[in-house]
Amino acid sequence: MSRITVHDLKAMKRRGEKIVMLTAYDYSTARFLDEAGVHVLLVGDSLGMVMLGYETTLPVTMDEMLHHVKAVVRGSRRAHVVADMPFLSYQTGPEDALRNAGRFLKEAGAQSVKLEGGTEVAPIVRRLVQAGIPVMGHLGLTPQSIHQFGGYRVQGRTKEAAARLLRDALALEEAGAYAVVLETVPAPLARAISERLKIPTIGIGAGPWCDGQVQVVHDILGLYPDMVPRHAKQYARLGETIREAVAAYLREVQEGAFPGPEHSHGMDEAVLAEVLGLAATN
Repeated sequence: MSRITVHDLKAMKRRGEKIVMLTAYDYSTARFLDEAGVHVLLVGDSLGMVMLGYETTLPVTMDEMLHHVKAVVRGSRRAHVVADMPFLSYQTGPEDALRNAGRFLKEAGAQSVKLEGGTEVAPIVRRLVQAGIPVMGHLGLTPQSIHQFGGYRVQGRTKEAAARLLRDALALEEAGAYAVVLETVPAPLARAISERLKIPTIGIGAGPWCDGQVQVVHDILGLYPDMVPRHAKQYARLGETIREAVAAYLREVQEGAFPGPEHSHGMDEAVLAEVLGLAATN
């Protein structure tokens, strides 16, 4: 089974088919999402918060990202795997960006990379695309700029901010990006941007009119206890299920109810008697 390509994703936009994208950070989750039919698996630097316990995405390193991307690639067969470029892996210039992006494809097996920013990173996007590395853009609330924004705030509500987002999206498309994530952007603005771009838009907190949607898998499954973003719908509360299951395990071990005969392995009693007999004579 061949993987979904950037050309497939562009074709989905032309046909009006919604693109479904979720984050994944490990082998087992990647397998479940891939088998469910998710089109794109994003190994986001959000792993710093939901997997590693950092307060923001900023501390995440290239080595940490490579480790998780490799696992997701091994766990998937059909989904397109996107690797998030962590903070300072590309902002320091096109050559650093090329080197680090190349590692995601060459060492980890990702099919494309994602980076944050608009017109200011367009030259880097162009350089990567020229080198044969597909690039997904990311606009709106860009988590790597969280300190600059002063928190998780909706972006693009004023005339100036909305015009800047539109210019940034067009600049990324012109530079060769194959898709753009729009995060925490007013829905009408996201719709206008989606209608003006030939490449797909992937929304997260950007309303229903984007060409696709992405969510952090921990958010929709109830696995991240620290917060539930407004844009996330909890389709399950697996955190509660885990707590209940572990409590039952704890109780049964302490009561001696687990493990039972069905969870244990037997042996020939004659062999055991012989072994014990030999031990007694030594």
